[in-house]
Amino acid sequence: MPCLNLSTNVNLDGVDTSAILSEATSSVAKLIGKPEAYVMIVLKGSVPMSFGGTEQPAAYGELVSIGGLNPDVNKKLSAAIAAILETKLQVPKSRFFLKFYDTKARFQLWMERIHLLSLACSEFLETSVMSIQNNLTRTVNWCEKKFLKLGMVF
Repeated sequence: MPCLNLSTNVNLDGVDTSAILSEATSSVAKLIGKPEAYVMIVLKGSVPMSFGGTEQPAAYGELVSIGGLNPDVNKKLSAAIAAILETKLQVPKSRFFLKFYDTKARFQLWMERIHLLSLACSEFLETSVMSIQNNLTRTVNWCEKKFLKLGMVF
């Protein structure tokens, strides 16, 4: 489920937020390739915010998705959401920043790291077991030689 969180320092009183939510939902669904029924948009207004050292209209967004994101899609999403905010809230495109999180990519990265870690652990354990086996064999051989010198046979 893609979720777009938008925060702006613009006061939303008297603004048709339904139109913003609807357009943002449509844009996200279309560009990511998910049904609109799966898209969530959160819009917060009157958030204390400074961008470039001024408190003129600005906005910040975070988009979280399980797959569907890549540099080309991210560029298009950024442009589409910026256009909506400029049209509906008079936030200049240059005063909007959108951060992307692809949880599928993060999951795959963690799975790769876990796989590499498990390989390293397996190699360590295999080496340790072989070392223990070699030490045990040497110890048993040493003991057998000592017992044979003493005339003991097992």
